Amino acid sequence: MLIELAAEEPQSPVVPVVPEIVIGLICFGVIFFVFYKKLVPSINKVLEERRAAIEGGMEKAEAVQAEARQTLESYKEQLAEARHEAARMRQEAQEQGAALIAEMREEGQRQREEIIAAGHTQIAADRKQAAELLRQDVGNLAIELAGKLVGESLEDHARQSRTIDRFLDDLERQAEGGVPAQGQGSEAGR
Repeated sequence: MLIELAAEEPQSPVVPVVPEIVIGLICFGVIFFVFYKKLVPSINKVLEERRAAIEGGMEKAEAVQAEARQTLESYKEQLAEARHEAARMRQEAQEQGAALIAEMREEGQRQREEIIAAGHTQIAADRKQAAELLRQDVGNLAIELAGKLVGESLEDHARQSRTIDRFLDDLERQAEGGVPAQGQGSEAGR
């Protein structure tokens, strides 16, 4: 029948033949039904899985981002605490340094005073020793000079005592009667 229809009338290429339209619609319906029952659910399932994965990934990303923010805040707090601790330790070190400097100054002052006191003591001892040596030297010079005046050596202590006694006796006689002393005549000759 189709062949007869096709042979009988020449048809326009623009206007479709009705039986072809019906057969085309039936084939389209069958293919659509198969796609709708088999292919669309699997495509929807894949799309749903992707959407869930994307949403889950976004939720995970948000959770990770929140955790990162929390960690960042924690690090900032720790950094602030560390800076505060460093400032406190610096302050303590400065205070300890100042205390150590003050202590060293006090120790230096104390040592200086001890050195000055020891120096004064040493000077006093040296002065006393020098005075003692000076007295001995002056005494020796006086004895030597007296020995030259008297005319005898006064190195021996007993001799010194006798010479001094004789000198004093001569001085007493001289004061009483005007008699010249024994040692004066011999000194004049020298």
